[in-house]
Amino acid sequence: MSEIILIVEDEGKLAQVLVDYLCQAGYEAHCLHDGLTVVPWVQEHQPRLILLDLMLPGKGGLEICKEIRAFSSTPIIMITARVEEIDRLLGLELGADDYICKPFSPREVVARVKAVLRRGKGVEPQNDTGLILDESRYRAALHGINLDLTAVEFKLLTLLAANPGRIYGRQHLMDHIYPDQRIVSDRTIDSHIKKLRKKMAVVDPDKEFIHSLYGAGYKYERE
Repeated sequence: MSEIILIVEDEGKLAQVLVDYLCQAGYEAHCLHDGLTVVPWVQEHQPRLILLDLMLPGKGGLEICKEIRAFSSTPIIMITARVEEIDRLLGLELGADDYICKPFSPREVVARVKAVLRRGKGVEPQNDTGLILDESRYRAALHGINLDLTAVEFKLLTLLAANPGRIYGRQHLMDHIYPDQRIVSDRTIDSHIKKLRKKMAVVDPDKEFIHSLYGAGYKYERE
C-alpha cells in the first residue's frame, strides 16, 4: 500500500501540482483546502506525512500543528510565504519537522518528503537508559513514555546523549540550538535544561540524566 501524504494548501493549482508530483514519486496524495477539516481527517486516516501551509482559511497552520502534536508524531513539513524568524521558530517549537518557503520547486518538495521519511527510519535507541530518540519527528521517549519535548529541548537532549560524559559549554549548546547566531542570554540554556530535566524526572524520578558542572557546562551520563 502506498504511503499517504496529506497536502493542506488553499491554493488549488499549487495543491494539484504537488499531488501530481507526489503521485509520480509513488505516494498516495490527498488534499485539504480548509484548516478546520485537517485535525479530524488526520485522526481518521493517519497519513504518513503532512505538508501544511501556514496561512489557511478557518484555522492557521501553526495552530493545526500544535493540535496534531497533542495526539500524533506524524512528520509535518510547513509550507509558507512568510519567512519572518518568529514564524520559523514558532513552527519548529510546536513540532514541525521541516520548513519550505514559497516559491519552491515541486521536485524540492518531493525530495524533502523523502528525506524526512528516510530520517524517520533512523530511530536511535539508548538501551542502557531506556531513552529513544526519533530525529525525524522530534520525539523522545523514556522507558516507552513520550517526553513531549519542544524542538529546542529535543536538540539539546540529542546532542548531549550522543556523547555521554562529554561536557558541553553553554556557548556550544547555544550555537547548536540557535544556528542563526541570534543573541540570547546564556541563562536561556539553563532554563531549557531545567525543563528537560523536569520532564525526564516525571518518568524516572530516581535517576539524574543531565549533570551540571559549575563554570563548565552540562553533560549526559548513562549511569
